[in-house]
Amino acid sequence: VETRIASLWTANYLYFAFSSKYLVLNVFTGEQSAKEKWGLWDRDVVEVFINPNPERFNHYYEFEVSPNNQWIDLEIDLDKKPFNDAGWDSRFEHATRVDEASHVWSCEMRIPTSALSSQVRPGMEWRLNFYRAEGKGDDSRRRFLSWSPLPPGTKLSFHQPASFGIIRFVK
Repeated sequence: VETRIASLWTANYLYFAFSSKYLVLNVFTGEQSAKEKWGLWDRDVVEVFINPNPERFNHYYEFEVSPNNQWIDLEIDLDKKPFNDAGWDSRFEHATRVDEASHVWSCEMRIPTSALSSQVRPGMEWRLNFYRAEGKGDDSRRRFLSWSPLPPGTKLSFHQPASFGIIRFVK
């Protein structure tokens, strides 16, 4: 379940590209990708959690895309109930491709920095993490990957800001 991630940035956009090996894809079928899909995390997805304001530790943005290009974006504030704002719309762009012969699916995301209430400049540091959920069945049978490890002994949830790594924007 290898996953590779590449990233680029401009002052106005963040770009992320995922390349994910798979055994069998697990996706929602028979639905359009034009609308957000609640519960997308219960199938195969790649995810980016971004905190452009590290002083607001529990506030960040979540972007998910599945192999068949279904998506959801959420504003998260763990200090509120409910902690996610499904009405928030980043207007991020995404595209996917499945290479069945190689058993690899890829995803590209273009996230406007204006949706994050920030612009990127060289030298800035943001907190973020990359995730992947993969496989069929309930969570005990699925595989979960993170770029920066989840804290030991915590429940299985990607919503662990203490696990976010640091990304530094350089020219």
